Amino acid sequence: METEKRHCERSKAIHSAASGGDTGTSEVKGRRKIMGFFERLKSAASAEWRAYTEHPFTEGLADGSLPEAAFRHYLVQDYLFLIEFARAYALAVYKSPTLADMREAAAGISAILDVEMNLHVKLCAGWGLSPTDLEQAPPAVEMLAYTRYVLDAGMRGDLLALKVALAPCVIGYAEIATRLAARPDALAATNPYSVWIAEYAGAAYQEVAAKAQAHLEALADRYATPAREAELIAIFKEATRLEADFWEMGWRAGKR
Repeated sequence: METEKRHCERSKAIHSAASGGDTGTSEVKGRRKIMGFFERLKSAASAEWRAYTEHPFTEGLADGSLPEAAFRHYLVQDYLFLIEFARAYALAVYKSPTLADMREAAAGISAILDVEMNLHVKLCAGWGLSPTDLEQAPPAVEMLAYTRYVLDAGMRGDLLALKVALAPCVIGYAEIATRLAARPDALAATNPYSVWIAEYAGAAYQEVAAKAQAHLEALADRYATPAREAELIAIFKEATRLEADFWEMGWRAGKR
């Protein structure tokens, strides 16, 4: 009972720190609902999150209006990005304090190397690009900035800090794709980006994102404290901003 009481008090304190004095609750049918850790991060980074998840690049994916040059540049750089993110998940294995955490990180590596990268290979094959071409493509500054930030956050911090830095990508893509898939004709065969949307809106990727969020919540229960809240929010904000920069990189390529 004493342990549960301390955990409850710590959770309330963290909620308050994340919302500038608010207890991190919302009214749902007359009852107070405590926000989860990820939702509190999103709330604290609401401007950055909107700029990322509602970037014009994503709207162009939904209605098919995105120039092919923009998507091609993005996809090639995202392939390089995934290579570095696989390294970040490998770092997560090293940073893991338990076998369960290690297995979760190992599953993330497999999801990237054995599933997600195959989508990029398949789509880029339509432009005559081989996996070797993709791997040897010159890295963009935006790709380097984002992946180096995530790896640095993981090297300097613990597993929770690393997973906070990874969250905007793995969880954010699921949210974005779900929203896009609900748009009229987004999944129609006439939309050249329907395969991309369907992949990230599909059950397999949604499950990956849901598990990543659940693991993040579990880590926060173990390791988040009021003293760390500002640090973790800062990491989340910066990673989210770098995600928006990644869309912007592709968007600019379509205007050349």
